[in-house]
Amino acid sequence: MSRNWYILSTYTGYEAKIERTIRSFLDKGDLDSSVILDVKVPVEEITEIKDGKKKTRKNNFLPGYVMIEMDLPEIGWKDTCSKLYRIQGVSGFVGNTNKNAHPFPISKNEAMNLLQKCGVIKGEKAVRIRQVYNIGDVVKITEGAFASFSGSIKEINLEKEKLLVDVQIFGRPTPVEVNFSQVEKE
Repeated sequence: MSRNWYILSTYTGYEAKIERTIRSFLDKGDLDSSVILDVKVPVEEITEIKDGKKKTRKNNFLPGYVMIEMDLPEIGWKDTCSKLYRIQGVSGFVGNTNKNAHPFPISKNEAMNLLQKCGVIKGEKAVRIRQVYNIGDVVKITEGAFASFSGSIKEINLEKEKLLVDVQIFGRPTPVEVNFSQVEKE
């Protein structure tokens, strides 16, 4: 037996319900808690900026999938898997076309990346800013040393979530690098 993360394929929109059902089965003893160790719906926090106000919400970044950590035994794994298959909304394990075959776990790196994105494991960044910017858009800087300055966007770096904004300082356009969270559209 070895601990691994598996991905359950579900009906879209049923992820939270399936997580609650599995946890309920574990509490009642219908599923073995020494086999099923953890269940997670992969969600991430997204901060949206609307009308100059920041709103944080949770977004399911893998709709139709639930992560499940299991320590499947060599003998008796079919019993656990068949109980999971019988939950309404579960369509199977990712990578398995045959319900009678042993499910395939995801790699340790894939599991770590998903758990970091969920914020379960400390990673680079768990919160993502969702805002659509285009080159040439006029924005107002709301935070930092250049707060209350306005300027037009010259460059967009989506990976680092940074903008290069030309602001007028002493009558000259000066490029200023700011985070997505430090500006709002005018």
